[in-house]
Amino acid sequence: MDAFLTSTTAVTLAEIGDKTQLLTLLLVSRFRNPVALILGILTATLLNHGLSAWMGQFIGSFMSRDTGNLILGISFILMGAWLLIPDKPENVPGRFDHLGAFWVTTILFFLAEIGDKTQVATVLLAAEYQSVLWVTAGTTLGMLLANLPVIYLGQKLLDITPVRAIQMVASGLFITLGVVTLW
Repeated sequence: MDAFLTSTTAVTLAEIGDKTQLLTLLLVSRFRNPVALILGILTATLLNHGLSAWMGQFIGSFMSRDTGNLILGISFILMGAWLLIPDKPENVPGRFDHLGAFWVTTILFFLAEIGDKTQVATVLLAAEYQSVLWVTAGTTLGMLLANLPVIYLGQKLLDITPVRAIQMVASGLFITLGVVTLW
């Protein structure tokens, strides 16, 4: 259960102000089909993070628990620093609109997650906890928790909440998690 809760928390925090939230906002304005967007995000995240967790579990089978904790703690601190680097929205080419909201969302989210901080976190969490199922479930829930408000509240959310301030709070939480993990 620890793997699930830590994975959910880590990805929810890491996604605040991330390019996939900006991508979600762009997709909402383009398609206005919340169910298709949610299903696309769910599908893409399950595929991307499932593969990442599997790779992390494989890598983790070669390292000791102490090494895993050290890497996880340092990665949380680095992720906190990474959150302070602003993302830019992805440009969604209109030529793919004919595929529909579900497929455009699935493809773009899968591609946007390649090399993203949440994919790296998924690999590291799976290496630490040795659980593809619970890490994938947690990171997927975290992705949905971070993006559902954007789908349903969209631009209104950005008008009332300064993304930079939220990123700074999330960064502080990640650095704190890293220090606690190392402690």
